[in-house]
Amino acid sequence: MDLFTGDPHPLLMSDERSQVTAFVDTHRRLIGQCLDGLTEAEARRRLVPSETTLLGLVKHATYVEHVWFNEAVTGTPRVQLGLPARAGDSFVLDDADTIASVRDAHREACAASMRALSRLSLDDVVTGHRMGPMTVRWILLHVLRELAHHCGHADILREQILAARQG
Repeated sequence: MDLFTGDPHPLLMSDERSQVTAFVDTHRRLIGQCLDGLTEAEARRRLVPSETTLLGLVKHATYVEHVWFNEAVTGTPRVQLGLPARAGDSFVLDDADTIASVRDAHREACAASMRALSRLSLDDVVTGHRMGPMTVRWILLHVLRELAHHCGHADILREQILAARQG
């Protein structure tokens, strides 16, 4: 269920898992949509001193999916997953990163996350993350916070990029 494109009323009284998952899925969709209609150059454009770009935000969201739904659940180390050790490095783009490739990687990571969650309850405890044991509920809430945070960044960057087209 997407909270912004569907009727949210069925969710208002639904179970906690359905509600939290709907919020996470909505923000997954929103972060991916920040690239809609942009050129490759616009998607890579840096408007702040950090490595943050719209393409980098979606690449980072992919990293988030892998860390919280792959590493934390399976215990597979980041290096084995091909992930950078530091979260900040996940924003860095290389020459092979394109809108299509980063979007595809994000969609695949989200699908893998949903498969990993399908067999777990909110109260299940996973132990694969370096922070130690945590519940699936905590992971979902953390990912929701992370995605909402970065969707805000994306809104501002996208607004600046689209405004530059007119100026």
